[in-house]
Amino acid sequence: MVRLHQVQQYLDTKAKAKVDPHYIEVPDKPWRVILRYKENAVDVDYTQSVDIPAFNDHSEWNLCFEPPVASSVGFWVGYRGTGFSYSKSLTKNAGRYYSISSTGAKYGFNFRLRRFNTQDATFSSTDRNIETGVEDRTETTFTMPAPVWIRSAYINGYYVFNGRRYSQAAAYNQSVIQRHSAGSFLLGATWYQSSFDYSDINNFSFMIIGHGIYRAKVHQANLGVGYGYNWVPVRGLVVNVMAMPTVSVYNRVKTYKYDSNYDLSPEEPVDDYGDWNKETKTWANGKTHKPILMAKKPNSQFDYWDIEPDVDYSMFRINLDLRLGIAYNWRSCFIGAQAQYNNFHYKNDHCKVNIYDAYARVSFGVRL
Repeated sequence: MVRLHQVQQYLDTKAKAKVDPHYIEVPDKPWRVILRYKENAVDVDYTQSVDIPAFNDHSEWNLCFEPPVASSVGFWVGYRGTGFSYSKSLTKNAGRYYSISSTGAKYGFNFRLRRFNTQDATFSSTDRNIETGVEDRTETTFTMPAPVWIRSAYINGYYVFNGRRYSQAAAYNQSVIQRHSAGSFLLGATWYQSSFDYSDINNFSFMIIGHGIYRAKVHQANLGVGYGYNWVPVRGLVVNVMAMPTVSVYNRVKTYKYDSNYDLSPEEPVDDYGDWNKETKTWANGKTHKPILMAKKPNSQFDYWDIEPDVDYSMFRINLDLRLGIAYNWRSCFIGAQAQYNNFHYKNDHCKVNIYDAYARVSFGVRL
């Protein structure tokens, strides 16, 4: 018990020593119990471009995936700015979502992990005839033949330059109370990695028009400088806005590919291809690929195999981190609402992926 008391004294002294009491109040009651309701939304756009000799067309096509909004309820228990949380998902078929966060006078840390699959998609394309230049646009909602798996991990940390007078925690976990309006520049760093996978062979038609790509993985490191401001219109109420554009200083994209015995070449008038030889990977006429328009079901003899993946280190990318927080404090309890938006994008010579990740949260807490 003596050791625990010493730790508590250390945390109390540290919390009060690093802030200006005229701007930031450190509550006398150090323990907090918070109930939270949260909704998380993700939108994924996958874009490809391909020439289709069979129709003398150049096509720009896009798949958009919007999985169900993931709702959860949970609680947070902690001493000052240190604690732990637990939440339970309320949404079926929304995948798995995990998050950890911590804030102090001069720093903040946030970790999010999400994994989900979906078959609901919106397909859109712009097809341009190479000879005439005439364009045709289409868009339709449909169900993918097999699930598409999307995984993402996000780690973010930031440093507050004016930590004595400005606190992100005042609006986001209420470990302190902002007494007067103040702002600060912030220095941020982010590590982001994700994968986009539709490798089930039932999705082979998208692999054929997508240069054989069936999976893409990205590792991205970002640095940014932003600004946050806490507005205190009346005592106890704080409204926070923070914006931080970031630049990816490391952007590695690895694409996994299949090759197959079919391609997008024009259909031929006579089918002299014969049977497919899996050992030599040639048709009976010696050719390695057959026009996909000549595939005959159920005996198309469709075959595919893995080829060497491509690794690209692309140019700088601009991403964005936006946050909004509102909190109102009474002597022993408080309420709050927070929202955060992030976008990440990456591409190589053939494909481009944009991921939009956002959450909104409401909370009620008591100080003990």
